[in-house]
Amino acid sequence: MKTFTGIWLLLILTPFGLFSQDLGEDYILEWKKFHPSKALNLGMRPSVFQYEDRSNGTIIKWLGFNERILTELSATNSNIDPIDGRLLRVKAQSEVDKWKTLSEHTTSLRLYSKLIKKAIISVFKADYLLSSEKSILICDRLTAITELAKAAQSNLKQVSKIDLEKGLEDLGSLSDFLQKDLEKQLQSNGLSKTCKGLYLKLTIAIQSVEELKKFSTSTLKKNTLESVSILGEQEYDRRLSLYTDSNLTSKKLAEMALAEIQTVKGLMNEVSRKYITETYPDKALPKNDLEIINLALSDMEKDAPISATDYLQFWKQLANSAIKFIKEKDIATLPKNNTLNIQTASESAGAAARIGWVASAPPFDPNPVTTLNLPSIPETLPIQEQIDFWASFNKPFNRMIVIHELYPGHYMQLKISRETPHPIRMLFPYGIYIEGWATFAEKVVLDAGWESGNSLTYLAHLRKRLENANRAYTSVKVHCTEWNQEHVLKFSTETSLLAPQFAKSLWGRIMNSPMQLTSYYLGGTQFTKLLKTEKERLGNNFNLKLFMDTVMKAGPIPIDEFYPIFKNTKLQ
Repeated sequence: MKTFTGIWLLLILTPFGLFSQDLGEDYILEWKKFHPSKALNLGMRPSVFQYEDRSNGTIIKWLGFNERILTELSATNSNIDPIDGRLLRVKAQSEVDKWKTLSEHTTSLRLYSKLIKKAIISVFKADYLLSSEKSILICDRLTAITELAKAAQSNLKQVSKIDLEKGLEDLGSLSDFLQKDLEKQLQSNGLSKTCKGLYLKLTIAIQSVEELKKFSTSTLKKNTLESVSILGEQEYDRRLSLYTDSNLTSKKLAEMALAEIQTVKGLMNEVSRKYITETYPDKALPKNDLEIINLALSDMEKDAPISATDYLQFWKQLANSAIKFIKEKDIATLPKNNTLNIQTASESAGAAARIGWVASAPPFDPNPVTTLNLPSIPETLPIQEQIDFWASFNKPFNRMIVIHELYPGHYMQLKISRETPHPIRMLFPYGIYIEGWATFAEKVVLDAGWESGNSLTYLAHLRKRLENANRAYTSVKVHCTEWNQEHVLKFSTETSLLAPQFAKSLWGRIMNSPMQLTSYYLGGTQFTKLLKTEKERLGNNFNLKLFMDTVMKAGPIPIDEFYPIFKNTKLQ
């Protein structure tokens, strides 16, 4: 009996079962069950055999599980690495916020429609599955579509107009696919033999989607909210606190960001004066600081690619040069194997093709290739429009941004962090770390001599630094003081000197991800402070390579956690 009692004390009953001694493993297990599509996107391929259940009962159980996790984490003797425990706490808080405070399952049709739309298509894309497995999954997903549609009708109370509009688009697209294209897809994928009752399941799934469409256009449409995405100061502060895991307020953030804008413009003026004086020794300097900066920026934008082909070749050369420089300067330990692919973004990517993106390898993907998709523009557009586009992605800008995106920025950091023994850090990274690290890496490499003597490359870095502060500042101003799109565009181009290509794309990001926009400035600032502190603490014993390696190997954790880590690490 004594032994039984001892074992029992190691376990805590929860709605989803029992906690073991490893809270992290328990949480990941239940998170994968509740968010199988997210788990699959992160490379956890067994999750393909599950799909989301958004019935009210399941949501209540998941909410209760997160609340009990938070209670357990608050215990002084919770058996988990303290940093992992902090990240787990932030994650559990975000889930409670989503399902309890914001109650998104009652206010968002798209919560269901996006899952419904992707249910079948994701099976066809799973090229690692056997045909027999795909056949079974197609039938399972038809059932999942039916259940999701029922859950939506049961749970939804009131949605916004834009949510309703986009949700109906999803449902209409999926309904057309099921009725017109599914059979063709099955045949083209060699899946003529599927489960018993396929057509009955298909008929029921189509009927359930149509019923949800009818419910949406009648019941929901009568009671929609105006599609206002402005948070307001109180809600912004609440979300900022959750995102940063700190007591930072919107007012303080705006003050800090505005001060940074003013500081960086001063630095840009100094660099621009130096460049104009050296490049045009016989030319009189304008008296106006802004005119001086604009002269230098104009020269920077003239040094631009002429086509996507030229741009791609230039980037491949840049990547090789960055690797060589980091190795020569002993800045950080380079990864052993290159898993990077650089290509031009496809026009099928839509608006994303205009700014480019890094498709990072999922942390648990067995084939961890990262693809850098470079910005592109159709050559069929007017010549001047193409010239203006490439001016925004000028070569001095790219000589700086290669540090941010690749070495030792995103690509290198994410590749190294994949090897961390802490899965919590890979699954639920501290958001400010990711963009903060890439931003910080720019200055570290530039200070080490990258593009030494090239004022325009450093000017491009300062312009990016200015853009980062502008992102944070305008995020606050829109959501807390109701700046409109015109105000954002005017301030971003005239005060923060953003390239038009970047200023135009800012509004959508402010609406869709206001917290993430703060991470560039906040993370870069925190890493810069950390480096300064360590240099002052260690003096001549400071080792940049060990500093950089330590930060990347630890994984994406709250930046303030590095202070005690470094105090216990010998940098020599």
